Amino acid sequence: MINWASLETVFLDMDGTLLDLHFDNHFWLEHLPKRYAEQYSLPADEAREQLLNMIMAEKGTLNFYCTDYWSNRLAMDINRLKSELGDRIGYRPHVAGFLKTLKQTGLQSVIITNCHPDPLALKLQRTGLDGLVDGIVSSHQLGKPKEDTTFWQDLQQLAPYKAASTLMVDDSFPVLESARSAGISQCLGILAPDSQQDARASHPAIPCVRHFDEVMPTMHRQRPLPSAG
Repeated sequence: MINWASLETVFLDMDGTLLDLHFDNHFWLEHLPKRYAEQYSLPADEAREQLLNMIMAEKGTLNFYCTDYWSNRLAMDINRLKSELGDRIGYRPHVAGFLKTLKQTGLQSVIITNCHPDPLALKLQRTGLDGLVDGIVSSHQLGKPKEDTTFWQDLQQLAPYKAASTLMVDDSFPVLESARSAGISQCLGILAPDSQQDARASHPAIPCVRHFDEVMPTMHRQRPLPSAG
């Protein structure tokens, strides 16, 4: 499924790949509509429908992921509202072991996320995830989402990589298709991003797993140390 011996770099999505997507799904589908209904004195169903229509209209753009954009558009403090649910932030199964194994094999691990820097800081504070990887890049630093195929060339500015020796792991099929179109040699999809939902069907052309324990057994080989002299 993955040719680990050919890799030097592993790019990892965060939400739905390393962290349980239940936090984000619950926030956007339940918590925010509730607070929106309260603020604007709307029936719950009407508030939810209005919000979902606005959110889905931005799907695939950077605005879709931008808490500053939604705070301004809705006149609500999105980051404060997200912090109300901080205890729901957590890892997906087998993530810590997987990241530890990447370290042991000498592979560079970098989180490549569409998450805005403000909720990103909240998630790192809650999980300590930044201590388990070699680097983190938010697409907001480059001004375009991962779905944009030009994102991957611009990414070289912040996280230099060789496409032929890089793996991208993500729960978003459009992101994986974008990465593959940009020349990244190996991609892996996550089928169970939300612990409270059933796993999805596999992608027709991209290898997929439910959890990282399905690929860790192939990572037993230690990279050889460089010879002295």
